[in-house]
Amino acid sequence: MQTEEVLAKGVVEKIGLNGSFLKNKRFDGDKLLLEGEILDHQIGIEYIVGVLISEKHGCIKSLEEIDAVGHRVVHGAEKFKASIRITMEMIEKVEQCSDLAPLHNPPNLKGIYAIDELLPNVMQVAVFDTAFHQTMEPHAYMYAIPYSLYTKYGIRRYGFHGTSHRYVSHRCGEILGQDVKDLKIISCHLGNGASIAAIQGGVSVDTSMGLTPVEGLIMGTRCGDLDLGAFTYIMDKEEIGLSAANTLINKHSGMLGVSGISSDMRDIENAVEEGNERAKLAMDMYQYRVKKYIGAYAAAMNGVDVIIFTGGIGENDINTRGAICLGLEFLGTSLDMDKHSELRGKEAIISSDDSKVKLMVIPTNEELVIARDTMEIKKNSIQ
Repeated sequence: MQTEEVLAKGVVEKIGLNGSFLKNKRFDGDKLLLEGEILDHQIGIEYIVGVLISEKHGCIKSLEEIDAVGHRVVHGAEKFKASIRITMEMIEKVEQCSDLAPLHNPPNLKGIYAIDELLPNVMQVAVFDTAFHQTMEPHAYMYAIPYSLYTKYGIRRYGFHGTSHRYVSHRCGEILGQDVKDLKIISCHLGNGASIAAIQGGVSVDTSMGLTPVEGLIMGTRCGDLDLGAFTYIMDKEEIGLSAANTLINKHSGMLGVSGISSDMRDIENAVEEGNERAKLAMDMYQYRVKKYIGAYAAAMNGVDVIIFTGGIGENDINTRGAICLGLEFLGTSLDMDKHSELRGKEAIISSDDSKVKLMVIPTNEELVIARDTMEIKKNSIQ
């Protein structure tokens, strides 16, 4: 952590399914693909730990070199406004938030339990996706529903991708040599899941995702903003229950639902080039929704200094990013086409020198934020 050098990175996928595997890449380029039955998170983490200390593929000599473990936890509701050391009391509160993120919090907790089993004396830290947005004011996070539903169930806008928005906004200040507290930033995290945040004074003042990650932008398979009347109308006409309706808006909508082709932007762009009208409609809708939110957040902050693009699409999709930027001239933006058209996955300013609002691409690094927070909490516990 002194140099923030990445020693290794990897992923375990398809846990509990056929074809599960572990990928690991060490800092010197050594690669490992381990395929086999990975039945649960406990076994997955046992594999990870085994690889990390492996004589052939590892990057540390023993488990004693691990001083702390950081976890991404998706939903902290109003209970957690910052990263925190994991204790039994904290775990109970995260379990209470599971109703708000049933697909995410339970697996997050499984990772915590697995580390506790394998490394019982090692400190663990939780870094919440929702924490960064806890600075929003009530007028930004409340829904216009009976207030009693907020007090009883905590129904409000929470927002997600907070760790990503926090990283790129602070990194923006470092790149520009300015205090992030002096900047009005609109951060666009565009990937298969997508959200936009309005960041003023270094803190989130609004964000596009809501109680769940469904609200806001059009995403790979999520519908984004949808008239609730249309939602209940669909349920009635299709004669489907809540579970099926939830699957419809989360898994079968978005770019996949409109295009009928794929949730992957690359597939949709290829279809557009081939003249597919539904693919073009999906693309137009996607770009329009992003521009609409950028305009709204510029109004919310009474101006904007920087617009950041991050996430897989924001960092790499030149066509989508360019189409969005070219619709923002009213804000005082001027896109440098040469800088923009050559840029994929690297930090850069892609606006022209005379642009009143800077356009930037900043690859996100949520793992680094988790590592930094974990180290900070570990150090404070020693003092």
